[in-house]
Amino acid sequence: MPNPQLSIMVVDDTKFSSAVIGHTLSQAGYTDIRFASSAMAALAMHEERAASVMVADWLMPEMDGLQLTTRIRQRDEQTNHYTYVMLLTAREGDNVLGEAFDRGVDDFISKSAMNEQLLPRIYAADRITQLINRLLDENRLLASNNAQLEEHNLVDSLTALGNRRYLLQRLEDALQQVESRGGVCSLLVLGIQNFDEMGGRFGEAVQQELLRGIARRLQQLVRPMDVISRIGANTFAICTVGDSADDCKPNSFRRLHDGLNLKAFKTSEGYLSVRAGISVSTVDRNDQGANADTMLQQTEQHLSQAYATNLITEVRMPQVV
Repeated sequence: MPNPQLSIMVVDDTKFSSAVIGHTLSQAGYTDIRFASSAMAALAMHEERAASVMVADWLMPEMDGLQLTTRIRQRDEQTNHYTYVMLLTAREGDNVLGEAFDRGVDDFISKSAMNEQLLPRIYAADRITQLINRLLDENRLLASNNAQLEEHNLVDSLTALGNRRYLLQRLEDALQQVESRGGVCSLLVLGIQNFDEMGGRFGEAVQQELLRGIARRLQQLVRPMDVISRIGANTFAICTVGDSADDCKPNSFRRLHDGLNLKAFKTSEGYLSVRAGISVSTVDRNDQGANADTMLQQTEQHLSQAYATNLITEVRMPQVV
């Protein structure tokens, strides 16, 4: 059965197409339907009140459906909300599908089969968006509860990530695991070079928005078992364990570097870009002199080089032991 309160936004520059979609949804029992004749209008409406499901035409002037999806994902990231994006298209082929899904599109409907596909896809979108947003709510509650445990000094209250003490504990565990079982342990330190500049221009509240946004993006970019912590005012760290040193070369972490530097963060002051630097150190079971404190200190000291070169800076083994 449809959920009448499901918030649906239809984005199409063709009035006839919007009318057909709206009529079909209304006939099915949906009552919260809004219409936008352009992607920019849709973004403004979404800012005012977020939709749960967005049905948008792929081809629109000024900003197409893929560009709209990118902006929606940035907005979702900032508000900790999930919007299910469904594109209408006459395009076909696996390459087209791959491009859409890579850009964050959840589903698409062929215009030639819209009459048959629209309602079943909306029903599925309803179930999925309820599940995801319920999980996001539970995660917010969990983060709030974790922040209340700050007296244990293992959680960063702003981002709900681990703090420096937590990282050192987990890093020491990882080093012991590598020493006993083999493999390699890598530590990445990520710093935001223009953090103070952002504070001077926009204030502390925007700085905090950026830090929370960076924390969420890092969680999306790393593996589930990797450890992410905020270890300083403008620095984060990631501890990861791999099978061999080849898995932990600087190029292996390029996705993190690009994910922070090439995609802006949505804040109350608009879309802001950060300049992030990354230094990385790696040890294996032969580096018996390595310990968590030394490894972290050595890796932090090379952030300035990462800032200067705009490259992922590798901390050589002799500097870690």
